[in-house]
Amino acid sequence: MGKLNWLDWLAYTLVIVGAINWGLIGFFGFDLVAAIFGGGATNTFSVLPRVIYAVVGLAGLYLIYVLFVKETAR
Repeated sequence: MGKLNWLDWLAYTLVIVGAINWGLIGFFGFDLVAAIFGGGATNTFSVLPRVIYAVVGLAGLYLIYVLFVKETAR
């Protein structure tokens, strides 16, 4: 991956924040965005959506690793 421009950084940031939020929903049933911007912080979902949200959250954490750790090692 080459040098990132401002739009790349914005996209990465939004994906990471969204993935971490979905991970929090999947693992803990806690919606960080709703807690910050209003609308309540807890929702109850069935098991399958929570598993999917948790996997998306793990993907976001992996993207942080790829962006900051794996790329700096090159």
